[in-house]
Amino acid sequence: MGTPLHGMMQSLVLERCPSSLDSPASARRSGRRTTRSEPFLIGVAGGTASGKTTVCDLIIQRLQEQSVVMLAQDSFYKSLTQEDIANIKEYNFDKPEAFDSEAIMECLATLKQGRPADVPIYDFTTHSRSSETRRVMPADVVIIEGILVLHMEEIRAMLNMKVYVDTDDDVRLARRIQRDVAVRGRDVIGVIDQYTKFVKPAFDQYVAPSRKFADVIIPWARGDNVVAIDLITEHIRMKLQQHDLRRIYPNLEVIPTNYQIRGMHTIIRDRTTHHADFVFYADRLLRLVVEAGLGHLPFAEKTVVTPTGHQYVGVDFAKKLCGVSIIRSGESMENALRACCKGIKIGKILVHSQRQVEQEIIYEKLPADIADRFVMLMDPILGSGTSALRAIQVLLENGVQDSKILFLTVTAAPEGIRRVCGAHPRIKVLTSEIDEGMEEYHVVPGVGEWGDRYFCE
Repeated sequence: MGTPLHGMMQSLVLERCPSSLDSPASARRSGRRTTRSEPFLIGVAGGTASGKTTVCDLIIQRLQEQSVVMLAQDSFYKSLTQEDIANIKEYNFDKPEAFDSEAIMECLATLKQGRPADVPIYDFTTHSRSSETRRVMPADVVIIEGILVLHMEEIRAMLNMKVYVDTDDDVRLARRIQRDVAVRGRDVIGVIDQYTKFVKPAFDQYVAPSRKFADVIIPWARGDNVVAIDLITEHIRMKLQQHDLRRIYPNLEVIPTNYQIRGMHTIIRDRTTHHADFVFYADRLLRLVVEAGLGHLPFAEKTVVTPTGHQYVGVDFAKKLCGVSIIRSGESMENALRACCKGIKIGKILVHSQRQVEQEIIYEKLPADIADRFVMLMDPILGSGTSALRAIQVLLENGVQDSKILFLTVTAAPEGIRRVCGAHPRIKVLTSEIDEGMEEYHVVPGVGEWGDRYFCE
């Protein structure tokens, strides 16, 4: 359900200033985007003449350093037949059937694949498509605007961000009259008649209900909501700096990188690192991952009195928490969790992980009241995701709500991320880095066999 933009300000985070940490190599290792792959798709909907095009133009102006293209749903109107033209006053341009949805999907899919797309040119005077088309090149950001962008489920499913421009009916009618008379060669009486007969009923039936699908709702009655535009623009910039998987799966969290994290990863990934050094720096990384995971748990405000006699308004830690380690590598994370949470209960799950064999639970020991707890599921390496999914299934079978499960890992392969995040969108997956992929059952560049390197001299 969409909420007014001012209620979302805290979720739109400004991107830090670029530095040498943003080099292509470092971004690849830290799981952030460096080269154009899939574009960031934005859908902007709203009633007729609500200000959709203006909002899009302002976003494009502020994204000057990025490549941005804009598509208008109006370009994909179907050409009218001679019979339709003869009864033009009875034709409803605001119904979903008036648009060529297949052409819209084909165009978006082509741009998403990084290939140029040919967009139709629609003549509103003759109510037909031109024989010419407009060539649109691939871009970092693709914006499609139109009254039914959020109504059409197939389009909605492709979008990374959904925006609804909210403007009062009387303001929209005044704008529509001005636009259609000046730009589309209509007369005032015809515009009002069409608005009353088709536009307003279609708005109530299709457009207004699509408001519930919006991520951001922009009040635009005055046409000058600069704060909203700035926040959306900064949010887009932040998303463009993220790994593609972060944009696809909102339940994936990657700890912000710095030289300390990069340095520790360098040490534990080095095959010449001695056992004692591996354990020392692995423990440091594990502590960071656990602390970051704890930060995603709910909290309650708590006021205390300090030794000076003054009040301090803080927070109280989440209650009813436990950890579950996936044996054996996951056991290396237990000390980090115990160091952060005094007296915490920790369970264990052992998954039979023989290659190309269905995963079998060999051993499980869980707190008796685990169904009432938040669960930190721990495994330092997320590879194919098979063992993780089997362990999650065990937790769900024991009554744990999926929204109360946090999967903590030091490094994750894209294959595992897709499987876990895709299968369980309510489970938060937190990692310190995203690796390049899997090769013959091993994560690459990887760390090696974590359990052997951590527990064996």
